[in-house]
Amino acid sequence: MSAKWWHPSAWALHPSASSFGPNSRWSNEDMDPVPPHKRTWTSWSYVAYWVSDATNVAVWGLAGSMLAVGLSWRQALPAIALGHIIISVVMVLNGTIGARLHVAFPVLNRSSFGFWFSYFSIISRIVLAMFWFGIQTYTGSECLYQMLKAIWPSVARVPNHLSPNANITTVGVMCYFLYWLLQFPFMLISPQRIRYFFMVKSIVVPISWIAILAWSIHKVPVSVSLESKHTSLQGSDLSWAWLSALNSALGIYSTLAVNIPDFTRYAKTERSQYIQIAIIPTVFTFCGFIGIAVTSAGEVLYGETLWDPTHIIDRWDNRAAAFFAAFSFCLTTIGTNISANSLSAANDMTVLFPQFINIRRGQVLCALLGGWALCPWEILASASGFLNFMNGYTVFLGPFAGIMVADYWIVHRCKVDVPAMYDPHGRYAYWHGTNWRAVLALLLSVPPSFPGLISSINPDIQVGAVRHVFDIAWLYGFFMSLIVYSVTSTIWPARETFVEKSIYGYEDDDDFSVAEGSLPEKTDVKVDKIA
Repeated sequence: MSAKWWHPSAWALHPSASSFGPNSRWSNEDMDPVPPHKRTWTSWSYVAYWVSDATNVAVWGLAGSMLAVGLSWRQALPAIALGHIIISVVMVLNGTIGARLHVAFPVLNRSSFGFWFSYFSIISRIVLAMFWFGIQTYTGSECLYQMLKAIWPSVARVPNHLSPNANITTVGVMCYFLYWLLQFPFMLISPQRIRYFFMVKSIVVPISWIAILAWSIHKVPVSVSLESKHTSLQGSDLSWAWLSALNSALGIYSTLAVNIPDFTRYAKTERSQYIQIAIIPTVFTFCGFIGIAVTSAGEVLYGETLWDPTHIIDRWDNRAAAFFAAFSFCLTTIGTNISANSLSAANDMTVLFPQFINIRRGQVLCALLGGWALCPWEILASASGFLNFMNGYTVFLGPFAGIMVADYWIVHRCKVDVPAMYDPHGRYAYWHGTNWRAVLALLLSVPPSFPGLISSINPDIQVGAVRHVFDIAWLYGFFMSLIVYSVTSTIWPARETFVEKSIYGYEDDDDFSVAEGSLPEKTDVKVDKIA
């Protein structure tokens, strides 16, 4: 390899003339507001996106986990429905910001957190996304194993040449590597075109799920499989278990409730993404019911609770059915890993090093670090407490979403300065790049959930009734941060951040280019500050 490739300048991006930052250090083409010709997502794109995301292994097992804590299916389904109604409202509120301003989450976050403090939420999102990328890749490799076993049953008899301490077998490593290679090309597709993949997935996977549901009903009628599914809880235990189930429904896509602008910024119109408020509760509730019905039928057929659908497939004698069912789960895991993990991490990485990282390079880095450096099989095999910690990280996501909603809709009333979000010395610098109101909102909304989080990681630690705050961590964090941020911003307003009307940095959609090395002309417009 030539020595020049080791020099940072060889990897520097060549920003286009549309860069919004003062120079290439602060922005690149993928960070800039999306120009009109790249706004390609319609309402049907968001329908396909959510149908494809709802049909994944995690959602299948969501309802099952609710039954495992003692709820009946009649109590679990309302928790799933209500949770996704709430999350869909937040999704549209934060999604509208991206659809109006055409800017990604890590840039928008600067207007509420402050230019430099926003890096706290950005780095948190990157770490979380990379860990879950590896875990989802491992899940996909298990689906691929079922596909290979359906074609060549002898795969199940391949000898293991790895140590038992490796926490993965020879076949497991092979399937993991093959699945990692399989999903890698999809990460090189631009966000404008990946919607076509979601459309294909939204057709293929639901057909497979409905077919599996039909199979389970044929084998074991719903009246039989669900007949004995009654709650074993009473009183306050039942109330807290239901609220915890509601929190789980909120938490499963709490990440996207924060970074949904990463996708809505590509909306053709602001109205295109409104469909989310209807499609999210509908498809997630239906998919939750499928997970309950099939798992309950599996209990009757196999005598054990199999929440993981690949374990049900593993018991089928029909190899063709096993192959196509496993293929659908393989496909759905690719889509979920891209939408929820690799694309999210890539958008955040572009903000950290815009001179060197764009969305494509960010996804490659996420695939390498999250896929291999973190060794997800070690995480899954030896650190159940760590997984509880990762799930518990949603205690931050509720407050993040609450601050974003409060800042745009309540405090600034939809009037923001887009070019200033790219300027470290602009109106969103606050105090040394930190908005103390956001810091205070986090301090009052996050720590109260820690005792319950600690107890979930190590049940031997008794923390008393305060543990129940963790059972409603997302709800508590969202509303507490929203209230604290709104009140403090009203009593002690950051006057320099208020504008009379939104400043987009370009006269209209036809005037979308800015010379390199200078801020857009409208940044210099003088506006009266509102108290």
